Amino acid sequence: MTDLEATPIQEPRGPLKRLFDKIMALSAGPHALWLLAAVSFAEASFFPIPPDPILAAIVLARRDRVWIAAAVCTIASVVGGLAGYAIGAGLYEAIGQPLVDFYHLQDAFHNFQLKFDEWGGWIIVAKGLTPIPFKLVTIASGVVHLNLLTFVVAALATRGLRFFLVAWLFYRFGPQARTIIDEHFSKVMIAGTILVVLGFVLIVYI
Repeated sequence: MTDLEATPIQEPRGPLKRLFDKIMALSAGPHALWLLAAVSFAEASFFPIPPDPILAAIVLARRDRVWIAAAVCTIASVVGGLAGYAIGAGLYEAIGQPLVDFYHLQDAFHNFQLKFDEWGGWIIVAKGLTPIPFKLVTIASGVVHLNLLTFVVAALATRGLRFFLVAWLFYRFGPQARTIIDEHFSKVMIAGTILVVLGFVLIVYI
């Protein structure tokens, strides 16, 4: 086998690939867990970007941080969820409604409120594992004044299950995933975009 055949062919480093490389470098640094906590907190109450990509990047960059990163992500998301709950319970007209309108989640929000009558706190567990924005869950929980202890327990269960699973998957298959990302970044981005679109379809129709 020649050297050319033995060496994987990598795609040119476009702007998104360079951004990914910077995120990987940041994820290996001393402030990575603080960034993860901030994004996890914000995503549960108002921020549009989920923390999963940062969690995955930290696990890829520092495998020794896998469980602490998952725990930080879970706890920060639940605390952020309490902020979302507070928005729904006391500041819905001032903050919650504009957020729902901004993300065009009016129909999904209404549908989510109706399902509380049938599912109660279990709706948090069910919806928290899907790609739908967790802020939708937390704000709606506050609007219907779901029991706070039930909310915290359900949020811990669904966020913990999701983030520890993501962390384990990237810990288990991290080296292979990193190779695939490095060699086929454009295809990975296309696949990720498709998943995001499917997530929004779930928001509207489920």
